[in-house]
Amino acid sequence: QHAAWLLVKQEMGKLGLSLAKDDVVQLKEAYKWVIHPQLSEELGVPADGKSLFEVSVVFAHPETDEECHFLATACPDCFKPAKNKQSVFTRMAVIKALEKIKEEDFLKHFPCPPSSPKNLCVALEIQCNNGAVFVAGRYNKYSRNLPQTPWIIDGERKLESSVEELISEHLMAEFKADSFNFSSSGREDVDVRTLGSGRPFAVELVNPRRIHFTAEEMKGLQQTINNSSDKIQVRDLQLVTREAIGRMKEGEEEKTKTYSALIWTDKTIQKEDIAFLDDIKELKLDQKTPLRVLHRRPLAVRCRIIHTMRSEYIDEHHFRLHLKTQAGTYIKEFVHGDFGRTKPNIGSLLNRTADILELDVESVDIDWPPALGN
Repeated sequence: QHAAWLLVKQEMGKLGLSLAKDDVVQLKEAYKWVIHPQLSEELGVPADGKSLFEVSVVFAHPETDEECHFLATACPDCFKPAKNKQSVFTRMAVIKALEKIKEEDFLKHFPCPPSSPKNLCVALEIQCNNGAVFVAGRYNKYSRNLPQTPWIIDGERKLESSVEELISEHLMAEFKADSFNFSSSGREDVDVRTLGSGRPFAVELVNPRRIHFTAEEMKGLQQTINNSSDKIQVRDLQLVTREAIGRMKEGEEEKTKTYSALIWTDKTIQKEDIAFLDDIKELKLDQKTPLRVLHRRPLAVRCRIIHTMRSEYIDEHHFRLHLKTQAGTYIKEFVHGDFGRTKPNIGSLLNRTADILELDVESVDIDWPPALGN
């Protein structure tokens, strides 16, 4: 490419015309113009450079294997060994070196015009890849002993399954994919249930062998997932675009979530002792990163808002609290205070020790993915 450009530049210079690199068609583009129609004719299908179905053919050509190695002397800094790279002569490194090398130095080492190869190249392998497919839905979690993602500590697995696996193993099987990436709108702790209309999630299926599913087939797949476990249920299972997944994540902090918490107090309480909680609106909290997540979250003070609360008296040491909060609020810490790291907290508001026994997510107020009905 570089040699061809220098040649054209020289020839144009003789005619008194100056030529920039961007003024010429790249050789690889010209190659596509030649090869695409031939492939289309040979295979009886259209060739589309932007298709999600990609056929890659790996060729070897020993004769020209080392043609760019002289660049290492021109720009030693450009060719740095990397752990995961088989060769230091990567495309980016070569481009960088070509930008640095002087024209006369280049012409000393490389023929201009480029010489025609004497041998044909050999096809080593053919790979077929499909672009990723994205499936979205909402999940309910009914178990207090199920993490959202595999729970592995120091290389050792703690619980046998996870929400991610219970959903994705069926999708992997049906789409015949190589691997998957699971994401969701927030996450709940292992001992927290997610009720109501569930939590939005999306699964990226990498290199699927099958990509076309009817709405009926998706409904059947949803049923298969739901029949396979009583710990979770999914709804609104559907194919979505990569762009649509961004909608699940955007404005996450502004979204609201509602919870139900079962609370214990050390001193006895009467109904009137907790009634004032119902009148508190838009309560601002300062939450220092909880001790329990410090190993994976940076230390910071986050300002969060409890929009509303409603208390439900049970007995002298127990009551249930229904909360509507800003997403990202640590509810457990709002109840017990986390050694004063969350201020104010239920303990400080009631002026006694409070702890949380059970927590349920009642709703995640994100209108995504679109509800399908039935």
